[in-house]
Amino acid sequence: MEEPTIRDIREAAERIRSFIHRTPVLTCTALNDMCGAELFFKCENLQKVGAFKIRGATNAVFSLTDAEAANGVATHSSGNHAAALALAARLRGIKAYVVMPQNAPEIKRKAVEGYGGEITLCEPTLLAREEGLRAIVARSGAEVVHPYNDYRVIAGQGTAALELCEDIASLDVVIAPVGGGGLLSGTALTVAAVSPATRVIAAEPELADDAWRSLQAGRIIPLGHTETIADGLRTSLGDKTFPIIQKHVSQIVTVSEDEIIDATRKLWERMKLVVEPSGAVPLAAVLSGRLEVRGLRIGLILSGGNVDLDHLPWMR
Repeated sequence: MEEPTIRDIREAAERIRSFIHRTPVLTCTALNDMCGAELFFKCENLQKVGAFKIRGATNAVFSLTDAEAANGVATHSSGNHAAALALAARLRGIKAYVVMPQNAPEIKRKAVEGYGGEITLCEPTLLAREEGLRAIVARSGAEVVHPYNDYRVIAGQGTAALELCEDIASLDVVIAPVGGGGLLSGTALTVAAVSPATRVIAAEPELADDAWRSLQAGRIIPLGHTETIADGLRTSLGDKTFPIIQKHVSQIVTVSEDEIIDATRKLWERMKLVVEPSGAVPLAAVLSGRLEVRGLRIGLILSGGNVDLDHLPWMR
């Protein structure tokens, strides 16, 4: 498959429609007043598996021919993609094999198992993950579905922005968080096609600013070890996501850990929305003062809501 077009993204929307939630777009007068802009929150924290990841995983799984799907699907992931792929595979009636690091949160392992995924644990290194995945594919013949560096996944993730633009007209800006870039690149392709006057901006933790540095350098700079509280964004860009981001994303704003925690808390307190720190990074960018937002209509994608309730962000 080549780089997704808006036709691919619209086809993905039809393909996954009956398997996902069309999440609401909510507003908050208090947050609008804080920044002097109109904010429209696309609530993917209310999505199945608690994150946008089900969109890309479902599109990838249901894009497969019967022959391709016969031996199941496989991936390596410590987080939301693992659960999303396991659920998408169950919906299609095929096996899902997931390589997870031994230090993956217990709650996420239980989610994968609950959706019927078969977990293989490995050492917590990228090399161990990739070796484990290769061994499973060699044994099972399963189709690999990468968490973000896969055009089928990117097209599926773009459906969130498609819904946002259908529901809210004339947005000046759309802001999405960036980790591996699947959501951001899908968002950028969609917005460029359906609302070309709208700018796409990415938000990223200062402690995981590899996307910002990559754009400055004109090449992918891998992310080193990081302890950012936005654990869903501890990922490097891929060779499929980076060129799309280079072409269609106008700016990347980085935010501090305190700003991320503050934005997360505001979403909980003001909107009564359980949003994980990764999902609150776009609001942190708006509230940081590093963007000129006054008077603008801004769409923000709240990417997920999977929070460990025994370790809340502000209880560090």
